[in-house]
Amino acid sequence: MFRTALRNVLAHKARLLMTVLAVMLGVAFVSGTLVFTDTFGNAYKNKSAKSFDHVSVAIQSDGSSSDDSSDGGEQRSKLTDALLKKTRDLPGADSAIGSVSGFTALADKDGKLVGGQWGTTGTNYYPGKGGKDPRYDFTAGTAPKSRGDIALDSRTAGRTGYKVGDTVRYSTDGPVRTAKVSGVFDTDDGSVVAGGSLVVFDNRTALKELNKSGYDEIDVKAAPGTSEAALKSSVGKLLPKDASLMTGGELKAEQDDMIERGTSSMSQVLLIFAGIALFVGIFIIANTFTMLVAQRTKELALMRAVGASRRQVTRSVLIEAFLVGLVAAVAGFALGIGVAVGLQALMNSGGASLPDGPLVIGPTTVLAALLIGVVVTMLAAWLPGRRAARIPPVAAMNSVHATPTTRGLIVRNTIGSIVVALGALLLFNDDNYVMAGGAAVILVGVIVLTPLLSRPFIAASAPLLKTFGVTGKLSRLNSVRNPRRTASTASALMIGLTLITAMTVVAMSMGSAIDKMAAGYLKADYSVSMANFESLTPEVRGKLDKLPEVEATTPLRTADGEVDGSWSTVSGVDPKTFGKLVGPDFTSGSVDGLAAGGALIDEDTAKDKGLKAGDTFPLKFDADHKTVKLKVAGVYEGNEMLSGVVAPTSVVDPHLDKVVDKQVLVKMKDGTSDKAENAIIDALGDNPAITVQDKAAISNQVAGGINMILNMLYGLLGMAILIAVLGVINTLAMSVFERKHEIGMLRAIGLDRAKVKQMVRLEAVIISLFGAVLGIGLGIFMAWAIGSSITDAMATYTMEIPFGRIAIFLGIAALVGVLAAMWPARSAARLNPLLAIKSE
Repeated sequence: MFRTALRNVLAHKARLLMTVLAVMLGVAFVSGTLVFTDTFGNAYKNKSAKSFDHVSVAIQSDGSSSDDSSDGGEQRSKLTDALLKKTRDLPGADSAIGSVSGFTALADKDGKLVGGQWGTTGTNYYPGKGGKDPRYDFTAGTAPKSRGDIALDSRTAGRTGYKVGDTVRYSTDGPVRTAKVSGVFDTDDGSVVAGGSLVVFDNRTALKELNKSGYDEIDVKAAPGTSEAALKSSVGKLLPKDASLMTGGELKAEQDDMIERGTSSMSQVLLIFAGIALFVGIFIIANTFTMLVAQRTKELALMRAVGASRRQVTRSVLIEAFLVGLVAAVAGFALGIGVAVGLQALMNSGGASLPDGPLVIGPTTVLAALLIGVVVTMLAAWLPGRRAARIPPVAAMNSVHATPTTRGLIVRNTIGSIVVALGALLLFNDDNYVMAGGAAVILVGVIVLTPLLSRPFIAASAPLLKTFGVTGKLSRLNSVRNPRRTASTASALMIGLTLITAMTVVAMSMGSAIDKMAAGYLKADYSVSMANFESLTPEVRGKLDKLPEVEATTPLRTADGEVDGSWSTVSGVDPKTFGKLVGPDFTSGSVDGLAAGGALIDEDTAKDKGLKAGDTFPLKFDADHKTVKLKVAGVYEGNEMLSGVVAPTSVVDPHLDKVVDKQVLVKMKDGTSDKAENAIIDALGDNPAITVQDKAAISNQVAGGINMILNMLYGLLGMAILIAVLGVINTLAMSVFERKHEIGMLRAIGLDRAKVKQMVRLEAVIISLFGAVLGIGLGIFMAWAIGSSITDAMATYTMEIPFGRIAIFLGIAALVGVLAAMWPARSAARLNPLLAIKSE
């Protein structure tokens, strides 16, 4: 039976080609993902490990008692210069350095923020042993020595074009400052390795600029002959309250674990889409072996007649699948290495700056690639092989192309209906995981039902196909000849389009909901905030109030508090101007009571505490644990932009460690314009740390993120769509081979080559559009179900169907059909009519 299987594989090389390609692409996706994440993780670990060479023991600040607070108070650390000196003088200590870090906005030569919202970090240069800081290796210039100096990492200097001696503009908490580049350095700092930027100040300036009263960490290096454990024991005796102690080895292990978690998350996302691609490939494999078995029924019947058992026939088909899977897995693994290299190049071109390192091809990756390729192929081929073995030899000898029985289709339709009903029940559940499971169950149920659904769809397309004459009629009849085959081919395309459509509808609806929220909530023309969403100094509002173009401003100051024992965010606003700048929807009361010292509360808090306009409630502030009693001036509908308690700044400010603003809302006398925006930017000194946004910019920022995610998902699902295209090609090619006799007869009675090509093309378009219509319809249904849970959290969310994109999806599906039919149509048209008629 092995020799028979090997002979059959060699005899049907061309017909198995698409199956090999489908499995190969799926395996390439999986192995490429594993190689890429292993390579990236290993390179990152090796690179970051060097940053701990100077650390034997680290004292870390665990925060502060109401010091490192969200309201922007000075971060009072217990790790002082006095403690650093004591640790440096310990027996067994070779050196000790202190480190601090914080957001620092650096402007490039065009005045734009370098490194994005989170990418720029400021830190200190601490001259340790020999006057050097081991964290930085200077390649040009010298370390910063005074407030007018800064040093830049070499990657940032290369990106921005800054050189030693250049003047740069930066900001840490609002005001813009200038400094000269004193030096450029190489570093193994993790943030720089990951693509960020590092700005280094001298030690005294760093503490002042980054609002620190002490160090975030003190790193102690052991003297030769002293172990980390011994040094840790000595340093532990000096450990202050609210501080922790870790060895260099523990720090490295912690960072390795963090890197492992990060790469694991990335790997899981990519593997999910690789799994989708492989799942789509199963349909192609099953289709291929079903058609191969159908074309070899006489051969299989003869084998049964001469003594082969059912098990041997099934085993023969599985051996063929094993050989095909093995070849595809090996080819897919080789291609996967190329995919890994391509992913690294793609991410680097996008500015990710991944660390360099050799490709890591672990034995687990090799084994996974081989197992996936072989197991997936054999599982997909098992049912066709089992079905072939159950055909009686006499029946098989009399019927070369057996069609599915009516009973089989009835059983299939019944099972499919039950599965869809079960999925629908799961879909309407508050638990997101149960909902996702319900969506998957519905998808499986619809796949089972596709033979039933194919007939009405193809019947509905009859009027359109009539316009093509006899070829249209023939293509329609060919499409319904074997509903299972048509359904299986269409299902492969349906899966990808279901996911794409559902994500597109939800994403577009989310973007529209944000637009509505911004338009309805904000009366202000502009929002001014820090680029990294940290706090602004009150002087920013002061500068804006002096502008003649400005009509009104209000700060938004945030604090944490408790309303009658339940946590709530507290927003401090200017009660005189808040109503001009923000327009929340009130269920009772109004904004007017703010000026009298009252407060606004969101609807959820009001319901939870049984409060209404005119009631009094206690508000306890977390910062100083003091409680004030406030009168409810109004109850409003909360949203992502405003929620919790809104109170006058006169009520909130006394309970803040430091008065700072989260953002400032600005209303201009003449509305938004380039002139008005430039006036605000100029008043703030063209500050790279500050972002000025109008309502459209706020919406576009959200929409930009949504579109970026969508484009990534389109790219990842593109592999599944490509495999589905191979499925259409495969089905048509094997169908043409199966119908050689019929096509020969059509040619003999006058159907020319062009008409034969048109017949095959129309058949492909019907199958592709059937899959597309099913996928789009199912995707919209799933988006509606998902949207019902989003509406509870976002009142402005309503499902909006992007008809333009859906029309594009349908157009692409039709194009897929035309392109997929090129090779099969050409093969059909080139058949010699006489030879085709003679074939069985």
